[in-house]
Amino acid sequence: MDSALSDPHNGSVEAGGPTNGTTRPPSTPEGIALAYGSLLLMALLPIFFGALRSVRCARGKNASDMPETITSRDAARFPIIASCTLLGLYLFFKIFSQEYINLLLSMYFFVLGILALSHTISPFMNKFFPANFPNRQYQLLFTQGSGENKEEIINYEFDTKDLVCLGLSSIVGVWYLLRKHWIANNLFGLAFSLNGVELLHLNNVSTGCILLGGLFIYDIFWVFGTNVMVTVAKSFEAPIKLVFPQDLLEKGLEADNFAMLGLGDIVIPGIFIALLLRFDISLKKNTHTYFYTSFAAYIFGLGLTIFIMHIFKHAQPALLYLVPACIGFPVLVALAKGEVTEMFSYEESNPKDPAAVTESKEGTEASPSKGLEKKEK
Repeated sequence: MDSALSDPHNGSVEAGGPTNGTTRPPSTPEGIALAYGSLLLMALLPIFFGALRSVRCARGKNASDMPETITSRDAARFPIIASCTLLGLYLFFKIFSQEYINLLLSMYFFVLGILALSHTISPFMNKFFPANFPNRQYQLLFTQGSGENKEEIINYEFDTKDLVCLGLSSIVGVWYLLRKHWIANNLFGLAFSLNGVELLHLNNVSTGCILLGGLFIYDIFWVFGTNVMVTVAKSFEAPIKLVFPQDLLEKGLEADNFAMLGLGDIVIPGIFIALLLRFDISLKKNTHTYFYTSFAAYIFGLGLTIFIMHIFKHAQPALLYLVPACIGFPVLVALAKGEVTEMFSYEESNPKDPAAVTESKEGTEASPSKGLEKKEK
């Protein structure tokens, strides 16, 4: 999992670029400010809209949109799995040809990116279809066994509008596959981030603290302790990071001096912020105090990361600053309001468990979500 904020320092040799000792011209202050500001904005969009969509996702009955619930056991194992994956990728890049590895990864993320982008734009595109659009329903169903032993493997429902969105997303996919353009990369990266925040649900705040705490240590070790994460981030030609050129003002869309932000720095805090939004709704107080507090904490944490990176001219583990902010600020608010017990006792059931759906529905039918849903519209 790529989870570092990185900046090719002014005057440094281009990563993966010429090896004849040529250096980049220094980035202008305006270009640096534009790059950092754009990364911050791009990080906020999937968190905000993904959190809103996670509320409707928790209510939904469509099996294809059911969220995956992360338990405390999953959270405890995740940093270990992420570390093994990261180290494995690093060794692969050291042993095998980077060109062939990236070719395989490009094809893999080409397919995933199209599906993720299609799912992301579908709700927005539905508003542009005329009322008389011939929309037909389809279902993709794969089962295993027969009779009473029949088990569903895949049950995906879609319609003609979804197929149109899939076609539009395929155009972006071909663009990314042929050009590896940074805009196509960011479209896929934003789609992955929004889908992650929407569809990955923490079952309670304690699980969120375990996950963020474990990845806090993971991020510090792999960024400060080794060069593994930065090396993988710069070698890995896949939309696992958001990038923005610092020389955009000089070179336009063909700019190539990028600052980057790993998707892990968006999705991991994002699913915690989305959990706090659902907790706000469960309180039925017509406020979203914890959501806005954690959202502001994320802005503060990422802004501090960018500031520290700019001062020290070194890639920073963003979770070093994001985790204390995203956990600390809401907990302080809960202490001030006397709601710490309610916060840590809030529990979300797995929506895929039929016996546990009732409580989730009751919690999400409250009116406070309406105000936020209007903003998304």
